[in-house]
Amino acid sequence: MSADSDRAETGPAGARYQDVLDSLRASYDGRATWRDRQEKQPWKLAEREQFLNRVLDDGGGRLLEIGAGPGHDSAFFAGHGLQVVATDLSAAMVGFCRQKGLDAHVMDFLHLDFPAGSFDAVYALNCLLHVPNADLPEVLAAIRAVLRPGGWLYLGVYGGNGHEGPTRNDRHEPARFFSLRTDEQIRGYVTRYFGLFDFHVIEPGQLHFQSLTMRRPA
Repeated sequence: MSADSDRAETGPAGARYQDVLDSLRASYDGRATWRDRQEKQPWKLAEREQFLNRVLDDGGGRLLEIGAGPGHDSAFFAGHGLQVVATDLSAAMVGFCRQKGLDAHVMDFLHLDFPAGSFDAVYALNCLLHVPNADLPEVLAAIRAVLRPGGWLYLGVYGGNGHEGPTRNDRHEPARFFSLRTDEQIRGYVTRYFGLFDFHVIEPGQLHFQSLTMRRPA
């Protein structure tokens, strides 16, 4: 199946990214202070450290974090010598990023307003799970466009059985949209746009976390 034909796909409820943006923005605006106070689990710190080392081994440079939240990871990368730009669709989250001295911008995944090939690495942790399958190909293409040939992409998301829509026990209000893809689904999507360098699964508690490290083809 071609990337162009993917754009006509829709999830079970026909969800599209533009349809869920407003509720996602309101949800994360409302939880920004709470998220800024949270500490990361050790396994997330290990994932972040491993990606940093890969980027530094490749010469470092400019890193774009999408879905940066309050900027904890962006501040970590900046503190290790990378030139970091952070983006998030929540203005409240971007405010916390700027308080940390980060170059941060309010942007969604389909409007990454940067020159083509201007980043050496992109970091995306638990954010693309809010993109419906119908729009994921276009989002991946937008990420590839701002990444230089040979540049690194880290994509970490919680996966599942292919469910699209709100989940039970979501503590955010309004409830967020999730696309919880199977391992086969997420690998199939990303390998149309990137070379897959590493894929592994972490299962903390009842969760199923998919870790993908990729490179834009040179």
